[in-house]
Amino acid sequence: MQLRADALEGHLAKTLAPLYVITSDEHLLALEAADRIRRAARAAGHTERDVLAVDRSFKWNSLLAANQSQSLFGDKKLIELRIPGGKPGKDGGQALQDYVSDLSPDNVTLISLPKLDWATQKAAWVAALQKASVYIDIPLVERSQLPAWIGARLAAQGQSADRQGLVFIAERVEGNLLAAHQEIQKLGLLHGAGPLSFDQIHDAVLNVARYDVFKLNEAMLSGDAARLVRMLEGLKGEGEALPLVLWAVAEELRTLAKLKSGMEAGKPVSALLKEYRIWGPRERLMEPALQRLSRASIEAALHQAAQVDKMVKGLRAKEFAGDPWDALLQLGLKIARG
Repeated sequence: MQLRADALEGHLAKTLAPLYVITSDEHLLALEAADRIRRAARAAGHTERDVLAVDRSFKWNSLLAANQSQSLFGDKKLIELRIPGGKPGKDGGQALQDYVSDLSPDNVTLISLPKLDWATQKAAWVAALQKASVYIDIPLVERSQLPAWIGARLAAQGQSADRQGLVFIAERVEGNLLAAHQEIQKLGLLHGAGPLSFDQIHDAVLNVARYDVFKLNEAMLSGDAARLVRMLEGLKGEGEALPLVLWAVAEELRTLAKLKSGMEAGKPVSALLKEYRIWGPRERLMEPALQRLSRASIEAALHQAAQVDKMVKGLRAKEFAGDPWDALLQLGLKIARG
């Protein structure tokens, strides 16, 4: 049974299923969903809790043993299985299929997974989980959706803000939902119910961006020059290692070059995106970027990236002089502007 995260509260008010699966890369939303299930399980008498985390040394028979073992006091049990890598392997896949085929009526099981890629979603163990569980696939909150998401969270605590205020918060947190959640809670503590002025929001919300070097490429691909400048300045200000930032940009350029070459060979973009395992926000941004950029401009950008690399290493670069961060910004802007 597929269930939207926003329908979970209503579902738990009516029933408690023996098996729940949460898959998401939005850690805050996944944690909140898991907490709702834990509270419902405790209220239903599942007072004992076993937590199993899958790593290289994990023994899958421990999952089967947890399902079969009884509490010393006869309490019902909540079993949590966390698979942070999202790939249980051959033995784990079979163990999961065996597990869901013989669920104990005395237990509730909660399995947590990251967002699964398109190939993993076709695995037999995933199909078995989807068939036997309440399956909650929580999508990423896109940057364009973030102001509305913040508005809904403010409304839940009796507050509201105009579009300017919502966009201001969204820009400061740069897609980090946990940071947004913290700022929303702060506003709830500082101010009572009702509308919030922009000045109240501005004074309360500090720059909490926690810039992600890999989200820099989203700004570059989407052609958002203002965001690109803000993120590069933020990464520099936070002391991020320039070689890592340059590597992320260069990797994206190499991917663009491979995709462009495949398109010129007559392959569909959708097939190329699957071949190079590109999904999520990048998947939606790639095709417009490929239409905007020529093969020559991508190759020129790769050449420029090599020149910036020389600057980072203290060598003389032909096309750039001065600060390598500025040189990297020039490179990123050329890609953003096409």
